[in-house]
Amino acid sequence: MNIDLRHLRCFLAVAEDGGFTAAGRRLHLAQPTLTRNIRTLEAELGVRLFERTTRRTELTEKGGMMRDAVAPLLQQLDSVLTNLREGEKLRIGFSWGLPDGLSRLAARFAEEAGIEVEFVRCDTRLAGLDTGVVDLGLLRCKTLPKGLRGVFLHEEPRIAAVPANWQLAERPHLEWAELADWPLVINTVSGTTFPDMWQDGAQPVVGAECRNFDEWLEKVAAGLGVGTAPVSAARRYLHPGVHLVPLVGAPTVRAHLAHPSQGAHPQAVRFADRAWRAAEHC
Repeated sequence: MNIDLRHLRCFLAVAEDGGFTAAGRRLHLAQPTLTRNIRTLEAELGVRLFERTTRRTELTEKGGMMRDAVAPLLQQLDSVLTNLREGEKLRIGFSWGLPDGLSRLAARFAEEAGIEVEFVRCDTRLAGLDTGVVDLGLLRCKTLPKGLRGVFLHEEPRIAAVPANWQLAERPHLEWAELADWPLVINTVSGTTFPDMWQDGAQPVVGAECRNFDEWLEKVAAGLGVGTAPVSAARRYLHPGVHLVPLVGAPTVRAHLAHPSQGAHPQAVRFADRAWRAAEHC
């Protein structure tokens, strides 16, 4: 017989709640969908499980037998599935600056899914996906690299980071093009700003290189050059030796949640979808 868990859960909800309306609310199903599942189950079994009138829905004798048999089986199955998730962990890699709300979303997801969600800082090009230490990675890039899939979260403007003792720090704003006149501090591993983003012949020289956001901030503070970063991330990492100046005409920074195209953790795909839906409603 072609019966699956969906049919059995629908049957048990109607049997326990005493009607299709209440069962539909419990299962978050439209009544026509719930009715179709019950009719399919009755057709496969070849028996009537409910007596339905315009006023009430009651179990038949066979329906009562079905309820008494199915209820403990589904309870046991749910217990087994819950126990399987115990100790399961979803690891999310990032190099710097988690987007607003992602931690709260992770906490809700962990509670609903019955697993632990852990954020792991990884100073690698793909935020730990390239070394296999995480299941999901927060990547700031124009497009996802080959071998990765994921969801686009948002894009945001850049802000300039300049040494606090430079005259540039006193400006109300800076033009993207004029940054090419100053040495550029670049994070070669997880940064978002590189000389080739300016036109040929008008590219900044590299004042210093580093491998993570903290080093980048310190080198700017030391006066080795200027840099840019997404507005939200830069404002989280305040430094007394660095002044943030609004940028005009700068390309935006796109943020993605990515996972391997093949063999991704099942919860990684679900969490990425949840994060995408949350971003869509912001």
